[in-house]
Amino acid sequence: MTVQPAIGSRAVNWTKYKPLLVEAAIVLAIVLFLIFVIPLVISGFRLNLLGRFLALAIVALGIDLIWGYTGLLSLGHGVFFALGGYALAMHLKLQFPPDATSQLPEFMSLYGVTELPWFWKPFFSFPFTAVALLAIPAIAAGLLGYLVFRNRIRGVYFSILTQAMTIIFFNLFNGQQKLINGTNGLTDFKMFFGGMVGSARSQYFFYIYTVLFLAVAYVVCRWLTSGRFGRLLMAIRDDESRVRFTGYDPTGFKVLVFAVSGALAGLAGALFTLQTGIISPKAMDIAFSIEMVIWVAVGGRASLVGAVLGALAVNLAKSRLSEQFPDIWLFFQGALFLIVVLVLPNGIVGLVRSQGRELWRSIRGRRRVTTYPGLEDPEVEYEQNSRD
Repeated sequence: MTVQPAIGSRAVNWTKYKPLLVEAAIVLAIVLFLIFVIPLVISGFRLNLLGRFLALAIVALGIDLIWGYTGLLSLGHGVFFALGGYALAMHLKLQFPPDATSQLPEFMSLYGVTELPWFWKPFFSFPFTAVALLAIPAIAAGLLGYLVFRNRIRGVYFSILTQAMTIIFFNLFNGQQKLINGTNGLTDFKMFFGGMVGSARSQYFFYIYTVLFLAVAYVVCRWLTSGRFGRLLMAIRDDESRVRFTGYDPTGFKVLVFAVSGALAGLAGALFTLQTGIISPKAMDIAFSIEMVIWVAVGGRASLVGAVLGALAVNLAKSRLSEQFPDIWLFFQGALFLIVVLVLPNGIVGLVRSQGRELWRSIRGRRRVTTYPGLEDPEVEYEQNSRD
């Protein structure tokens, strides 16, 4: 006798959720490993460095979101990174020790400022600061994106505009000596939630916050790049004109994803500032923004895992090489970038994927077709992949 399901009931097909559950388990395992195991095997100095690199990985996720998945190459994400850093730094500068004799940041007294500027006052509140370090970069990115995308500016012209933005913001912040300490930036933070910012205990908790926020950022980007919205982003990347022809207006989607990317950069800037103890206009330098793009290129475009791996690999290599070869380490860094461009155009993840496919084919006793049609004809390529 066959039991029929009740009317209106629907059986849940867990098979389609299996890859997501596996990925969630892997992410959770990595988070637990970073929080509970890594601090036991490396020194406090190395742990602080790793925390900084994990914060930079959040920026890489945002850049991969707009470049790898949407086709928008931004060369100005250092601006959004710095805006988030400045937002949190202003809050930290207003956390005065109990024995403080002045309620002004010390650099203002040096320039003759006697009253706290109006735009500093809201940063006494941490809830306001927490919203601002995300909202200010997101709004700045959204406004720039709207002005650019509504005029259908894209490609290299978009990249040039973002690079010009870094010059404008750099000069603006660099010249505000009385208000934000100009070229020296904001530093010498004392208190945060009642603890000393520079203490080993505080730095350990900052590291944990960074790991958790990186996991959240990965989940958000994974969610955005999955399903219908993710396919639409990739369609905009591959053929924006065809997307318009099908009835979609790419402007709103591009503005949204650019704003999200800016918010992620702002979050990374805030976490980076907590662990380095300084934020300055140097973060808006063009070279730093270009370096962010290189992290994603090394890891592999359109791969969130690759963005994280690229940021960690490049910065860890940079740290090690600068320690071992302080005079010539820049040559090693340049050689690494040339190798990626010439030999690994799809990055580390692209190499692993291609080698993994070839290994799987060799295990199954099949070889890839290497004739001319197999390389150039997409139908032949599709048929070969389906047989494998």
